[in-house]
Amino acid sequence: MALDFQTKVFEKEKIILGDTEEYIVRGGRHLFPLLPKAFEGIRQIGVIGWSSQGPAQAQNLRDSLEGSGIKVKVGLRAGSSSMKKAEEVGFTEANGTLGEMYQVIRESDMVLLLISDAAQAQNYKEIFKAIRPGATLGLSHGFLLGYLTSIGEKFPENINVIGVCPKGMGPSVRRLYEQGRTVNGAGINASFAVQQDIDGKATDYALAWSVGLGSPFTFMTTLELEYKSDIFGERGILLGAVHGIVESLYLWFKQHGYSPEEAFNNSVEAITGPISKLISKQGLLAVYESLNESDKDLFRRAYSAAYHPAREILMEIYYEVSSGKELASVIAANELFKKYPMGKIDGTEMWQVGEKVRAKRDPNKIPLNPVAAGIYIATMIAQVDVLKENGHPYSEIANETIIEAVDSLNPYMDFKGVAYMVDNCSTTARLGSRKWAPRFDYILRQQAFTALDQGNQVDEELFDSFIHSDIHQVLSVCAELRPSVDISVVS
Repeated sequence: MALDFQTKVFEKEKIILGDTEEYIVRGGRHLFPLLPKAFEGIRQIGVIGWSSQGPAQAQNLRDSLEGSGIKVKVGLRAGSSSMKKAEEVGFTEANGTLGEMYQVIRESDMVLLLISDAAQAQNYKEIFKAIRPGATLGLSHGFLLGYLTSIGEKFPENINVIGVCPKGMGPSVRRLYEQGRTVNGAGINASFAVQQDIDGKATDYALAWSVGLGSPFTFMTTLELEYKSDIFGERGILLGAVHGIVESLYLWFKQHGYSPEEAFNNSVEAITGPISKLISKQGLLAVYESLNESDKDLFRRAYSAAYHPAREILMEIYYEVSSGKELASVIAANELFKKYPMGKIDGTEMWQVGEKVRAKRDPNKIPLNPVAAGIYIATMIAQVDVLKENGHPYSEIANETIIEAVDSLNPYMDFKGVAYMVDNCSTTARLGSRKWAPRFDYILRQQAFTALDQGNQVDEELFDSFIHSDIHQVLSVCAELRPSVDISVVS
């Protein structure tokens, strides 16, 4: 699927990804002086919400727009416990940069709606009433579009509706931006979408928003494609699948005589350490090519055993998302939270062992286990294939399946464990991980590891498809556009 756009302010660039042409805008701090021109007519940007994305986006935009005359103001519910957190980073009622949610919506020319997906679904009527005609509504997720479509509703026709969707959780968006103070180009890639353009300015507003967040490169999508790929990806390799994969690997290694510490090293540590780092810097094939001959055979067998079981679950997830069922379950779950708040997920033996392993970690002694690599990469490729079959552009596929995983999320699991990674994401993402991780865990144990233990043969046709997949060329192009530094999860 090819997507093109016109911008009056920024320079767009054509890239070839697989069999398609796409267009991007490269970011960088040298573009910050262009932001006032791109935000023509915008005097105040209201950032609504203070969960995963709110703190990062409010601070990044404030810093990028310093001296421009454009105010960034945070809007929160009256009495919100987040008021104090916003004040701690400089947003205060006294200096006019913090206020009640609906008042900030009413007075802002551009409203970035970053409250939870469920809260958007519950409050959209009041939010739409508060937005001024001619203003711009900004979303960092297409969930609201999916919800409105499912109930036969639409956005107000007298406003712009745009999306800028960073390919990483909020703490990553802020952390890499801060690293970019000394290294230009540090940030999280983002997609942008224009759902409604009433004045011809929506595209440049979206691009300015993305550049202001520090995105190294910004690519185009649609809000519909974005929410499908994003919610699907969270339940897949980004969160749910990787959680399920490491749980099943840990148990399998223990069953084959590994100590708990060795099992953790060969599952979690292997994937979040050397496997992710090699994919990030050199691509998927580099992992396979780095192995000796006997390990290559293990990788091929693991890949062959895991691809179809993983794809079976991924196809089910995509259907649940595209049909609207997964969106409905997110809204329903938020009602359940009133009685049963969401709990932590790192209290089991595996993650307790992980604390001890991380405490005495030697990065040079973490194994690149071929079975872990084969299972993990097979699931990645299965997700790539499902998204491609459903019409998603390669830029979105690469970011939602691979780049976000190895450059944003896995470093957090590497740092403090699965709960820390998952719980720094949105409520929708956290719900998806908890729901689908057990499905990946079970199907891999029931099918993939059973096949391995029975001495399965390599599926040569399947593996040849992996070797010659377009995704390798896509990643080689995207590698030139990756952040200029690796994320540092320690401040």
